[in-house]
Amino acid sequence: MPEHVHFFARSSRENDSMAVWTKMWKSVSSRALTRKLDVQPPVWQAEYFDRYLRSDESYHEKWVYVDANPVRAGLAETPESWPFRGRIHELRV
Repeated sequence: MPEHVHFFARSSRENDSMAVWTKMWKSVSSRALTRKLDVQPPVWQAEYFDRYLRSDESYHEKWVYVDANPVRAGLAETPESWPFRGRIHELRV
């Protein structure tokens, strides 16, 4: 999607908090995007919205929902035709 990004990730035992990780990712990606696209910061909004998957929720269901976002928005005919489509990998415990 052109105005937001989705991440599926699993934390490790020695991980930073979601807030710390998100701040770091936004900083690194913002520097790269401003250089590559020759745009002025800020690239990202200061806040973010997190959504933790609960034990009774299906990882696959959530991926299918996110994957179909460009189709629902009228930006692609199929999820596979969206040029910025990510990849899903099994997140093992």
